[in-house]
Amino acid sequence: MDLEHNTLTKEQIEANPMLPRRFRIDKVTWETQETFTHELVPIDGADMFRFKPGQFNMIYVFGVGEIAISISGDPDDDSRLYHTTRVVGSVTRRKQNLVEGDILGIRGPFGNHWPVEKAVGKDVVVIAGGIGLAPLRPVIYYLLNHRDQYKRITLLYGTRSPDKILYSRQLKEWGARFDIDVSVTVDSADTDWQGHVGIVTKLIPKAVFDPNNTVAFVCGPEIMMRFTAMDLLKFDMPEDKIYVSMERNHKCGIGFCGHCQLGSYFICKDGPVFTYDKLKSYLSIKEV
Repeated sequence: MDLEHNTLTKEQIEANPMLPRRFRIDKVTWETQETFTHELVPIDGADMFRFKPGQFNMIYVFGVGEIAISISGDPDDDSRLYHTTRVVGSVTRRKQNLVEGDILGIRGPFGNHWPVEKAVGKDVVVIAGGIGLAPLRPVIYYLLNHRDQYKRITLLYGTRSPDKILYSRQLKEWGARFDIDVSVTVDSADTDWQGHVGIVTKLIPKAVFDPNNTVAFVCGPEIMMRFTAMDLLKFDMPEDKIYVSMERNHKCGIGFCGHCQLGSYFICKDGPVFTYDKLKSYLSIKEV
């Protein structure tokens, strides 16, 4: 079957999780010099699928290969699909050259989700490093869409330099709201930068939250997640209230190939979201 040109039926898609659906690129937005967002709309017969914050899709670039990318849109909006991608390998290099109207294959959504339901009635601290803001953006959408269910919401975001800030316009919009506290920091900056300078963990002591009634969602490089969790523990936050998201080498998305195995876990099925107590031993091992 020529998946790039033939339309799949809903029954075919649901019967075979290895069979990608075709999506058309409706818009391309460059977030930074090396990071871009594709807005996708389905062209197969099936309806747009719903997803939960934290889940990912397997994205197939026809003739090149398949990669796992977290879904970065609004989970309450099923009109289109958003994927933010950083250019790092052969598939993403080809993906960056695609334009509006080009076709991608999509399998998913896969994995578990950020447990926003467990944060109801609590303070929520969202901490992101670099591209880690993309898997967390659906959480922020969800929290703000259901704002009355949560107490204080805090977003702490850190990246290497001002030109690498992801979703910069949206961060400004969120920062202007009265119902979410947003702080952005960079590792290094020139004289034009007027914000915080330093690693993202430096923002934690300045944040206002009740450690005994808070859920934290953390995503970024593994070393950043480890030190962020360690700093949150200094405020007596329980380990099982700190959630982290792991990115591994996914090939199938359904726990069949074994590429994403980490100890006893298959990240695509058991994750990618875990409580810190389950992963702390792995995060402390270099090059795991």
